[in-house]
Parts: sequence; C-alpha cells; structure tokens
Amino acid sequence: MTRRHTVTNPRTRFTMLAAGAAVALTALAVAVAGPSSSAGAAQHASKTTIEVRSSKLGRILVDSKHRTLYLFEKDKGTKSECSGACATNWPPLRASGKPTVGHGLSTKKVGTTKRSDGTRQVTYKGHPLYRFVKDTKPGATKGQGLDAFGAEWYVLSPAGSKVDKSTSTGGTSNPSSGGGY
Repeated sequence: MTRRHTVTNPRTRFTMLAAGAAVALTALAVAVAGPSSSAGAAQHASKTTIEVRSSKLGRILVDSKHRTLYLFEKDKGTKSECSGACATNWPPLRASGKPTVGHGLSTKKVGTTKRSDGTRQVTYKGHPLYRFVKDTKPGATKGQGLDAFGAEWYVLSPAGSKVDKSTSTGGTSNPSSGGGY
C-alpha cells in the first residue's frame, strides 16, 4: 500500500503549484517556439523568395510578400553593419535555408551571410537585404534615400545595384510618401 503525502501548509501548496505551472508553461513555450527562440525567429523562413516588381522607382527587388527590399550603404561587402535599434527599424531579410529567386533574377547573385547574432541574412549581388518598418503595405518605398544609422538606404534593381532615384519630385526623398506599385 502506497502512502500519499498531503501538504497542509497553504504556502507550500501554492509554491508547489506555481513550480508545476512554470514547468508546464516552459515546456509549452519550447514546443511552440521550436529549437530557436531568438527575437528574430518569427522572421525566419526555410525558403525566402526574392522577386521583382514595378514601382514608381522602376523595377525593384521585393520579398515574397511584395515588401520592398533595401541595401544599406554602411555595409562592408556582405557584412551587415545594422544591428540593435537599426535592425528593429530595418529588419534584415533572414533565411534558414537557401533563398530562391523569382523570374528575372539571377540565382548566382543570391546568397546568405552570417549576422553577428548567428542568424543568416539574405544577400543579393553581395548586398545584405533589409525591409523598412514604415513600409506598411506592399510596394511602399518610404525608406528610399533615407540617411539613418550612419548611412543611406536604397532599393535595389534586378541587376543588384542601388536605385538612386527619389520617390518625390525635386530630387530629395520624401519619407512620408507611400510609394506603391
């Protein structure tokens, strides 16, 4: 016959219940998040597609959700110089597998680079690729020509070069312009 030990002290009972709940919640979080639960994990995709779309700036690179992609002039080669607050405002296009390209783009120009946090960022013609948080709809180009975090940001052409055009008339970028296709 097995004897059960009954806890009569309410404090001890509460502590045991709280510990059990913490273990269950931790197990649930690990199951949902998977093996990698870094801040950028939600932005990872096993395959990332880079596509071409027509915009007010001409033909430009976009991600699979048609969000505009940018290069950062401060980057040195394939090494990203954008982290912390910069990466919060200009989220890197990340991939955990080999990225793919849509029609009109060269598979030889696409690759990945390792970021300082250990994640992989998609590159095109050696440029690490980013999105801009104020581009809230597909085709928006509010980041075009902005000088932020120590250098300027530009959309890319299918050739992998920066598009040095403005979204407004008069030759200066207009961050309040919505862009669009």
